[in-house]
Amino acid sequence: MEKKSLGEMSFLDHLEELRWLLIRITLAVCIVSCLSYFIIDYIFDEIIFGPIHPDFITYRMFCDLTHYFGTDDGGMCVTEMPFIIQSTSLGGQFSVFLWTCITAGFILGFPYILWEIWKFISPALYKNEKKNAVIFIFTSSLLFFIGVLFGYYLILPLSVNFFGGFNVSSVIKNEFNLDNYISMVKTSVISCGLIFEMPIIIYFLTKIGLVSAATLREYRRYSIIIILIVAAIITPPDILSQVIVSIPLLLLYEISIFIAVFVNKKEKNG
Repeated sequence: MEKKSLGEMSFLDHLEELRWLLIRITLAVCIVSCLSYFIIDYIFDEIIFGPIHPDFITYRMFCDLTHYFGTDDGGMCVTEMPFIIQSTSLGGQFSVFLWTCITAGFILGFPYILWEIWKFISPALYKNEKKNAVIFIFTSSLLFFIGVLFGYYLILPLSVNFFGGFNVSSVIKNEFNLDNYISMVKTSVISCGLIFEMPIIIYFLTKIGLVSAATLREYRRYSIIIILIVAAIITPPDILSQVIVSIPLLLLYEISIFIAVFVNKKEKNG
């Protein structure tokens, strides 16, 4: 049976397409999750638990920067992690294992998820816009993976170092629950990956007329406040961490303005 065009599809047809979209995405994530089982030791030992080691690359980089700028007091150099991670529930490690595989499946399968989303929305696009599938998938995937790396190599180590070393009394020893640590890892990497999709989201919102370059410029001051609040939420409560995280978010917003300008000019000339 020939597939109906967008104009011929009813509301129920759209729901049916959406249902199959979700089924295909779920199956893809499950397949990649199963494949991640074969590298699960590397995922846990080298990736997930990498930031709990003092020789993690981010800590060494900040330490080298302090020496480079002549600050030799070692305040930014991590020499130890005064905490342990433990599992306090019977099925805790199995649950963490399962959800880690699923998270890996989502991250590694993200380009395919974008491909399915593109196929779903492409009937609403013009013929010349449908040719941009490769550009859309490549750009969106690149931004997502950059965001994931940003969360993993910057936000996560800053959080681990701050909360791991924070102590209200020498009597208290930090013994963190495994579930909480894994949750912080997932939140840091996935939230940053999705936040870095801002330029793509602005592009489509501009295409459908919900936002414009003028609107983004008009609300820039409010957006800066929102970005600072977001940076304060996803980072430890110290000014340096918030500034480090705010800079790329502000750059993303400015890039989104340029994208909106480009789309508005193209729509005007087209």
